[in-house]
Amino acid sequence: MGLATDQPQPTMEPSPLPQTYWHVVCELAELTPEHGVTALVRGIQIAVFRLYDDRVFAVGNIDPFSGAAVLSRGIVGTRGSAATVTSPLHKQVFDLVTGHCLDHPQVSVPRYDVRLVNGKVEIGFP
Repeated sequence: MGLATDQPQPTMEPSPLPQTYWHVVCELAELTPEHGVTALVRGIQIAVFRLYDDRVFAVGNIDPFSGAAVLSRGIVGTRGSAATVTSPLHKQVFDLVTGHCLDHPQVSVPRYDVRLVNGKVEIGFP
């Protein structure tokens, strides 16, 4: 017995990628370089940072070590070539690109996609 070749074979179509929804949080001009602000998007506190070169980053505002919503008040800087924010409470340093804690690699904060559209800062959510 062989396989029937006249039967339609199921096709494997790739799953669609999740759609990103963009939420306007503020104007770029409203962000002070090297400082953070908190935005509430879909009930989630997000720390948004503008650097001197106008790059903008967004990470979760909750410090995973203390549980406090304070990362937006952290110290913006660099470690090596990584743009970072240092928690104002326990001084752990987080990479703004990846969200990983540089002092404790097993710990991270959520990071969010950011884009600038006509001078507005938008945060992306799947």
